[in-house]
Amino acid sequence: MRVKVKKMFTVGVLTVSDKGWSGERQDISGKVAQEILSRMDVSVVNYDVVPDEKELIVQKLIKWADEDKLDVIVTTGGTGLTHRDVTPEATLSVVDRVVPGFAEAMRVASLKKTPMAMLSRAVTGTRGECLIINLPGNPGGVRDCLEAILPALPHAVETIKGRESKLHH
Repeated sequence: MRVKVKKMFTVGVLTVSDKGWSGERQDISGKVAQEILSRMDVSVVNYDVVPDEKELIVQKLIKWADEDKLDVIVTTGGTGLTHRDVTPEATLSVVDRVVPGFAEAMRVASLKKTPMAMLSRAVTGTRGECLIINLPGNPGGVRDCLEAILPALPHAVETIKGRESKLHH
């Protein structure tokens, strides 16, 4: 008898926060993301906090996607409207393809809690075989957004990797 083994995938959590990076604020959003993702068959192998600097975000995304070969990278923070919020621009500069459905689903879920969700500029895309997802910096927003997309995440990873998914048939 053949037993199907679930395929674990690897995740990196990158918090983008000037105050978190400088030690002025504890990174709760990144911890919330790790806690929610741990409900799935994933291994959070990378975690870091960087300031709101586009080049530093770009360097980390490229390293984690290309060198560390992560399956998924979630970022927290830097998706708002301040001049320091540059996570979407950093993400768009490194992805090969944009996957708008994830960001749309996250905004819809968040709008049920607050009208401010429409201010989110979060984007999602792929770089090679890595899915990069921008989440808000607010811990509640991280929770709402991740919970909205978790059901589709395993299928997305399998599809990006070119593996057949039972959900596809």
